[in-house]
Amino acid sequence: MDRPNGTRSTTRTRTVLAALTAALLAVPGITVLSSAARAADADLTRNGGFESGLDGWTCPAGTTVGSPVHAGTAALQATPAGSDNAQCAQTVSVQPDAQYTLSGYVRGSYVYLGASGTGTTDVSTWTQSAPDWQKLSTTFRTGPGTTKVTIYTHGWYGTGAYYADDVSLTGPGGATQQPPAAPTGLRTGTVTSASVALSWSAVTGATSYAVYRDGAKVQTVSGTSATVTGLTAATAYGFQVTAVNDAGESAKSATVTATTATGGGGGSTDLPAHALVGYLHSTFANGSGYTRLADVPDSWDVIDLAFGEPTSATSGDIRFNRCPATECPNVESDADFKAAVKAKQAAGKKVLISIGGANGQVQLTTTAARDTFVSSVSKIIDDYGLDGLDIDFEGHSLSLNTGDTDFKNPTTPVIVNLISALKTLKAKYGDKFVLTMAPETFFVQMGYQYYGTGQWGGQDPRCGAYLPVIYALRDALTLLHVQDYNSGPIMGLDNQYHSMGGADFHIAMTDMLLTGFPVAGNANSVFPPLRPDQVAIGMPASVNAGNGYVAPSEVTKTLDCLTKKTNCGSYPTHGTWPALRGLMTWSINWDRFSDWEFQKNFDAYFG
Repeated sequence: MDRPNGTRSTTRTRTVLAALTAALLAVPGITVLSSAARAADADLTRNGGFESGLDGWTCPAGTTVGSPVHAGTAALQATPAGSDNAQCAQTVSVQPDAQYTLSGYVRGSYVYLGASGTGTTDVSTWTQSAPDWQKLSTTFRTGPGTTKVTIYTHGWYGTGAYYADDVSLTGPGGATQQPPAAPTGLRTGTVTSASVALSWSAVTGATSYAVYRDGAKVQTVSGTSATVTGLTAATAYGFQVTAVNDAGESAKSATVTATTATGGGGGSTDLPAHALVGYLHSTFANGSGYTRLADVPDSWDVIDLAFGEPTSATSGDIRFNRCPATECPNVESDADFKAAVKAKQAAGKKVLISIGGANGQVQLTTTAARDTFVSSVSKIIDDYGLDGLDIDFEGHSLSLNTGDTDFKNPTTPVIVNLISALKTLKAKYGDKFVLTMAPETFFVQMGYQYYGTGQWGGQDPRCGAYLPVIYALRDALTLLHVQDYNSGPIMGLDNQYHSMGGADFHIAMTDMLLTGFPVAGNANSVFPPLRPDQVAIGMPASVNAGNGYVAPSEVTKTLDCLTKKTNCGSYPTHGTWPALRGLMTWSINWDRFSDWEFQKNFDAYFG
């Protein structure tokens, strides 16, 4: 039923509101915003509630969880490490000389919310302890030339996980940038047995380009060309390219296909799909005891004879002096040893001479030393009828001279001469020659952070020093099995430090080899990924063999994650590699001492 005085009441209400508005406008310092002004202020944060995972955010140590949440169905969880505060950040377009309010809800200890690049005074706010959701808020004004700011949240070093949700940046929006158009004109250039060169037309507004191989991103480059390496001979591949800017990534270009050439390479040797590699103490005895070559079980596919050592560090003259009977009472004769080599080869196994080791420093400082290295190694291979060579240069064998900063074009003599020597040996013995390398993490994965003495000098010149050797020999390399032991903490591609003692370390270190990484953080100097069939994971066989031993269950976790993407734990791998070649261990002798634990676990996993 209508109210009899309804019209009169409505009119009176409007009159009162008009009078109040007029009164407010008459008071100095009070402004009533128009609807147009209010509409100009908006929440500029992309995915501030984390309902779309980490879309829009850069969170190397972050993930999304379903509980606890402040609102919706998801929130951010990030875990600081001892050397990392687990920052999660987003760059937002803003207007110059404008006012903004940043707010968000957090849980945990020592949680921060802030903005940088404001052009005035960067701001942050924090809470020491928030056992339940607590709102943090701060304001700032942009500078006269500021068009972008970075908003962030982070915890504190080593204090445990923190949570964030419903992060918002309120204020006038900046110019809306669109992702660039898809590249056109993608074409192939030089094609080898292991690489394909690509080029394409420039895209307006693009700041970089992503290269895809068979649907998987393999490179990011700043220019309009790239060479995809680490490919298998006589294999067809499909390639696409996208253009990228701050607003996002374009659609993929049309696909071009290329088939790599036939020819010898690291993958031409007849190893099994999954191989077990081990070092056999052949020139010395220790607490593990001497094991005759003929007594090595058939599970071992590649047997590295440890070690060939130089007559002096710089001579290049390598000698293989088998363990004397005074030190190894059960050592076999040379004739029996050579017969055992032939028997292993008849059974499909590979027997290599391993050069170096902890005590065998090899520095090919001159071309004369290089040539002596080639001739002396050839003599060992020929005398014993071996299948190839393993390079186990450790300590100070490899280092980079000051100013040698490009791993693709090294200038340091010990590096250049080693590359030349190995190419000569490969050419001499042909496609079936087995070439393997066993560097330490310091010489390979450490190159993600540091390379040689660095741009300004002062760094350890050995950092990443194996990278130019691996890169130059990648088409001839049969196996790379980095020693994931006796290592300090190493930063992975998640920008977190990883330490020995569990599957996480092996997963992170191997992911780097199979994904590739910018050397010393330089996006224009990317060490390309190796093929999975070129990679084996190096582990100690037992607690006696070296620091970094992991139990068989952790070995299984490592293999599950890398070959099946299951059982991965917290490290976010960048792919799945069922063709991962296998495992390497130091050593066969120590595994025998431990009742063949390492071998048995390998056999159980791969059958």
